[in-house]
Amino acid sequence: MADEQDLLLPIANVGRIMKQIPPPSAKISKEAKETMQECVSEFIKFVTGEASEKCRRENRKTVNGDDICWALSALGFDDHAEAIVRYLHKYREFESERLNQRVQNEVDSTRAKSGASDYKCIQAGKQTEIPAPLLLFEVTDPNGNSSLTKPF
Repeated sequence: MADEQDLLLPIANVGRIMKQIPPPSAKISKEAKETMQECVSEFIKFVTGEASEKCRRENRKTVNGDDICWALSALGFDDHAEAIVRYLHKYREFESERLNQRVQNEVDSTRAKSGASDYKCIQAGKQTEIPAPLLLFEVTDPNGNSSLTKPF
């Protein structure tokens, strides 16, 4: 029985999601939570199995979000697939922006530590700032120890 339980979504998570729908005073029975737990776990297995089979046919080992969206559509859950595609697109945009912000913060931090300043450029009567080039050099001694030199 313990092995079977390991294949199901955690009952606490299922219960927490279920509590969001009815009024706060409503109670949800343990049997209802267990039934929903089994249903959603089976649904996830069904969809991921279809996506996994697609990956196997394409000689790929990793199932990605696009595969899940394809599987939902292939299994007739088009409305769900459209919602997941929108979510996946927004998630990827968010992650891209977050990565760009992290890189920019690292560049700004390195530039601030080095004392590098931006160049002023006057073009067509407007003054704009152009980021100063940032050059870092790595120096390795004979023992294999490396250090970064001060940026130029």
